[in-house]
Amino acid sequence: MNDLFWRDTGTGRPLVLLHGGFVDHHMWDDQIPVLASRYRVITPDARGHGRSANATEPFRFTDDLAALLRRLGTGPATLVGVSMGAGIAVDTALEHPELVGAVVVSGAGTNEPYFTDPWTTQAMAAWHSAMAAGDLDLSVEAFTLLAAGPHRTLGELDPDVVNRLRRMARGTMSKHTSDEPNWLVPVHDAWARVAKIEIPVLAINGAIDSPDHIGMAERLTGTVANGRAISIDGTAHYPNMERPDIFNEILEDFLRTL
Repeated sequence: MNDLFWRDTGTGRPLVLLHGGFVDHHMWDDQIPVLASRYRVITPDARGHGRSANATEPFRFTDDLAALLRRLGTGPATLVGVSMGAGIAVDTALEHPELVGAVVVSGAGTNEPYFTDPWTTQAMAAWHSAMAAGDLDLSVEAFTLLAAGPHRTLGELDPDVVNRLRRMARGTMSKHTSDEPNWLVPVHDAWARVAKIEIPVLAINGAIDSPDHIGMAERLTGTVANGRAISIDGTAHYPNMERPDIFNEILEDFLRTL
């Protein structure tokens, strides 16, 4: 645990904000001060991301999170995750159910994603080829393009959001090399097991995110016993960064029902 970074702010019921892949806890900068006035807000950097150390042996993100929650003595927490963070939240509801009271996802259903729509498969291929070539600048740019979604260019997004994403992506990507071992151990059969999740699950999607990302989140909320999905107009893969006011309002409305 000593090689992992997290912030622990505020008091009250525990609320854990889980960032997406290749970014860090700063993607929640518009949520932390608002939510910490009423909740205990815990924002970790996943292993290999942000200020957390890279892996040196096999690990699972969900086990890192469970160890952190046990160390902090938090009872069942509400886990809120975007993209990879959403997958970690669902993995933890499956693997460590005693630690999770509710789950909020955005732009993902599990950490077993699948991509079929042409825009997403093309954008992902461009990003992965840049990473494989070890081209940091191209990797950052290809990754950031995913934030626009299939219907916009980056120029149509708030420049502050784009710059924050570039800064976080560069920080995390620069910690890695294309030839390093991949120590991440996946959680298997998540899609086959999510029907057993009985706690409340809410999806807050960007309405103009890719059909794959929206579809996976809606598949999750349609499969669990107690799920529903809502979309934020004019936002794509990072609705919490693009429209924090609306995201925070939807999230707080959900938290009041628990």
